[in-house]
Amino acid sequence: QHRAHTCMKKEDQEQTLVSHLEALRTALIHCFVALGIGIIPMFLLSSYVLDWFCAELVAQSGATLHYFSPMEVFLLQLKIAALLDCVICSPCIAYNFWKFILPALYDNEKKFIRSIVWMTSGLFIAGVIFCLGICFPLIVRFGMSFQSETLLPIFGISNIVTLALWLSLAFGCMFQFPLVTYALIRSDIVYYETVCRYRPYVVVVILVLAAFLT
Repeated sequence: QHRAHTCMKKEDQEQTLVSHLEALRTALIHCFVALGIGIIPMFLLSSYVLDWFCAELVAQSGATLHYFSPMEVFLLQLKIAALLDCVICSPCIAYNFWKFILPALYDNEKKFIRSIVWMTSGLFIAGVIFCLGICFPLIVRFGMSFQSETLLPIFGISNIVTLALWLSLAFGCMFQFPLVTYALIRSDIVYYETVCRYRPYVVVVILVLAAFLT
């Protein structure tokens, strides 16, 4: 009887694991389907975004942009389309991510999670806009400050656009930290007093990360 009970318990655990994996697979499939549908219109839009980005960069910094291989601009358009696709589909991705973890939460936590899905997407988009609108022009102007009579800046379009894309993703993710911290406090995983006590160390880590990213 004890052996039968143990076998039933193992079977229940295996079924629970399988159900979790099925839920994860379903969530991932939904995310990839959304991204796959969005990539086509975003690719058609990417050429206009690239032209706008280059025009703004030249107007603000006076830098000269060049490309050095026939396929370079096409690959850049694919990268831009991928970033735009992630931004546009971020509500769907956030919804499926939170939907996956909802069964493990209490009712009050489920209400809180549902309320922050759009906040997650909004913060990610705000991080991308903040990076491209404020931080990235400052970085380019800082790079231009090394210009001299014997040292002229000629930027490759691939390098500068790739840098902008990676920084946009980094800022979009970093803008999630306040929401993640608030969620951890609401779930009693981290206490508010602990956050206050370690705030100086967190500020130092943020400054180090900011210096590394720039």
